Amino acid sequence: MNKMEMKEAILLAKYEKGLTWAQIADSAGMSPEYICSACLGMNHLEKPQADAVAAKLGLSADLSAALQRFPTKTWNATIPTDPLIYRWYEMLNVYGETIKEIINEKFGDGIMSAIDFKMNIDRQPDPNGDRVLVTISGKFLPYKSW
Repeated sequence: MNKMEMKEAILLAKYEKGLTWAQIADSAGMSPEYICSACLGMNHLEKPQADAVAAKLGLSADLSAALQRFPTKTWNATIPTDPLIYRWYEMLNVYGETIKEIINEKFGDGIMSAIDFKMNIDRQPDPNGDRVLVTISGKFLPYKSW
């Protein structure tokens, strides 16, 4: 099973069982954001976590093996060469679908506004090296039917 087949099987099983990313993550003892990213093919899981996700979804050992394989993270876009901006592109490539899945799961079909939007960047002291803390808040805008 390749990563694309894995992703499709997971999304179908998640939908059919009515599970949330949080419920799937609880079975593996990990965060919903990371589990979602791994299930979408952008990260990998260790065997115990992969087995737990496969079991929660009622899927095969082939799926667990696919979750354990390291992903190839590529995208077709012009990427800025500034290292800090490049890392934001990398984060969105790896976690963008995860962010979309979780926003849609919690709010419904729609987007987060980049117009009615707030962002705060702080320095967070850490004994292992200070961390960048970015808080982003945007108004949810549901898609409308007509």
